[in-house]
Amino acid sequence: MQPISRETLEKMNEQKKEDFVLINVLPREAFRDAHIRTSINIPHEDDDFAKDVEKVAGGKDRKVVLYCASKDCDASPTAARKLDQAGFEKVYDYEGGTRDWLQNH
Repeated sequence: MQPISRETLEKMNEQKKEDFVLINVLPREAFRDAHIRTSINIPHEDDDFAKDVEKVAGGKDRKVVLYCASKDCDASPTAARKLDQAGFEKVYDYEGGTRDWLQNH
C-alpha cells in the first residue's frame, strides 16, 4: 500500500490513459451522503471485499486507489491491508479522503 496525495489523484483522474479504479470503502450510507464523482463504493467491511474489488478491477494487477472520509478515518488503510494480504499488486490510499477532495473542488 502506498499513500497518494490529492494532487496525484487529480493528475490520475485527468489523464485518460491512467488505468485505475477509485473505490470508496465506507458504508453505503456514507457513500450516498458524499463521495468523489469518479468513484465506486465497495464497503471494506463486506465479507467479500477483496473478491468484489478483484471483480471490478478485472484482476489483482490493476491499480486500485482506496479512500474513506478523511485523514482521521482508518477505513482505507484497513482496506488497503486486506488487498495487500489478498495479493493485489498496486494498492494506493488517498489519505485525505472525501473531506479533502470536496474542500478543494
